[in-house]
Order: sequence, then structure tokens, then C-alpha cells
Amino acid sequence: MEPGNNTEVSEFLLLGFSEDPELQPLIFGLFLSMYLVTVLGNLLIILATVSDSHLHTPMYFFLSNLSFVDICFTSTTIQKMLVNIQTQSKAITFGGCISQMYFFTLFVGLDNFLLAVMAYDRYVAICHPLHYTAIMTPQLCGLLVLVCWILSMLHALLQSLMVLYLSFPTHLEIPHFFCELNHLVQLACSDTFLNDVVMYFALVLLVTCPLAGILYSYSKIVSSIRAISSAQGKYKAFSTCASHLSVVSLFYCTGLGVYLSSVATHSSHSSSTASVMYTVVTPMLNPFIFSLRNKDVKRSLKSLFGGKP
Repeated sequence: MEPGNNTEVSEFLLLGFSEDPELQPLIFGLFLSMYLVTVLGNLLIILATVSDSHLHTPMYFFLSNLSFVDICFTSTTIQKMLVNIQTQSKAITFGGCISQMYFFTLFVGLDNFLLAVMAYDRYVAICHPLHYTAIMTPQLCGLLVLVCWILSMLHALLQSLMVLYLSFPTHLEIPHFFCELNHLVQLACSDTFLNDVVMYFALVLLVTCPLAGILYSYSKIVSSIRAISSAQGKYKAFSTCASHLSVVSLFYCTGLGVYLSSVATHSSHSSSTASVMYTVVTPMLNPFIFSLRNKDVKRSLKSLFGGKP
């Protein structure tokens, strides 16, 4: 397989949301605000879990990893868009575009796998509470996170290397605010059959397996909760996984919404707008979902800022 003829391609143009100059300050302010809220919110979750010894448990270990990934996930796309608006330039180098695509694919995969691991953690905690500490050891938790990173890195590397073998026009406009795998493959001027096969096979495998694991875990969790006799016990058991269930629903529903939007409308503008939901809004809302309904996190945050624990 010969590499594509990319020697003449030096940069691409990211068209973003709108070319109207009057809207650029509004878009810049809106996305800068959402980006700062996302970074600050997720950093607070990380600081709370690290500083409070009561939160040194598997659930909060996975949560802090998810918060770190969400910061990186959002930074991968939003920072370049903000710089382009500020400098009034839509250009991104070919190498920068491939790098952005690699890290975006990496962090999406990590989000996906970590949510599945967190579902398994909740399954063990609710369905096998007496064996929880024996099963969810620090070694297993570390191994699970390591496997998530390895699988995500290998997938992102495979997709990026395959894009390098494609040929692109010397002047390429990407109708998006970041370099996304599917858009790049669609805009290539060489045969993309193998890329399409690998991309959709990986999509089915890497999304279906974690989602199946999540659904299986929650089917067992629901069965265990139904077996609890007292209403208070049922509420307490459900409350431990309500936040995670909300984040899972938000992540997969927004991802599905982006896919259906791109298939139904074939409009790049609609696809870009829908992409904001899972690239910006979901990582921004995650810290609020996990903290507002969680007494342990709220207590830790109060303690962190000098309030009464």
C-alpha cells in the first residue's frame, strides 16, 4: 500500500460555524466560556478526589480519570477553533489536522471505555457488595484504566495511519470546526473503501462492546435493586449509580444525535452544530451531574475551599 500524494498539501481550511464576521466575537465568547467552565469543573472534580482520602475509592478513581479525559477531549478541538477566530485565520497544517484527528479519536474512545468500566464498578458495588473490596483492588482498577488507554491509542493510531495513505486536493476546505475522521475520509480524492471498512468495523466493535457491557451491568443492577425490600434501600442503591447513568445517557444520545443528523440532513452546518453537544456540552455538564447529586463530592469541595466539611 503506497502512501497518498500528500507532498503538496501543506494546510487545510476549517470553515467552522459561520463566515459572518459579526458573529465571530459571539462564537468566540460563547465557546471560551464553555471551555473555561469545562476545564474548571473537571479540575475541581480531580482536586476533590485527590485531596480527600474519603474519595480514594475505585468509583472516584475512575471519575477523576474521566474528568482528565474530558479536559483533554475538549482542549483538542476548542483551543484551535478559538485561536483561529482570534487570529482571523481558518488554516490548520496537514500535520496539525492529523494530530487533532488522532487525539480526538483517542479521547472519544477513552470516554467510551471509561464509562463501561464505571458501569462494571457500579455492578460489583451493588450486586456483590460483600466482595467489592476484594474484587475492585487498586491493581485491577489501574489495569482497567491502562487497557482503556492502550485500546484507544491503538485504534486512534490505526485510523490516523490509514488517513496518511489517502490523497487530498491541494486546496481543501473542511466544513467543520475541527478535523474529524469521517469528514477527512469523505473529502479524500483517492479510494477510501478500506478506510470505510475499517472505520465502520471499529465503530461497531468499539461502541457495541462497551455499550453491551453497560447494558448488561445495569440489567443486573436493576434486578438487584428490585430484590431489595425497603424503599429506602432501593433509593440508596439507585442513587449510587444515578449520576453515571445520566452521563452515559447524555454521551450516547448526543453521539447518536450527531450520527442521525449527518445521515438525515447531509448538511455540514447541521453536523457541526450537533457535534458541539458531545464535544463541548457533554464534558461541560459531567462535573455538575457528578457533583450536584453526590454528597461526598460536595463535602469534599466545601472542605477544599475552606468551608465546613
